[in-house]
Amino acid sequence: MPILANAKKALRQTKRKTLFNRPLRSKAKSMMDVMKKLPSSENLSKAFSAIDTAVKRHIFHKNKAARLKSQMSKLIAKAVK
Repeated sequence: MPILANAKKALRQTKRKTLFNRPLRSKAKSMMDVMKKLPSSENLSKAFSAIDTAVKRHIFHKNKAARLKSQMSKLIAKAVK
């Protein structure tokens, strides 16, 4: 356990932020899994929306989001062929 006051405060902040961030991260990951299993334009839109929300909340870095979106777009291209 933290001893210093600033470490105690940092722990409190981390716990509070974790409670807020975990559902958003979980939703983004679950939407990506759905997209990988059933590639469709509707699932792609939902996955993009979840990823963009995570980027807006600083859960994912914007470059990671771009990489994930690119990978999912390739899945749609494969499904169309």
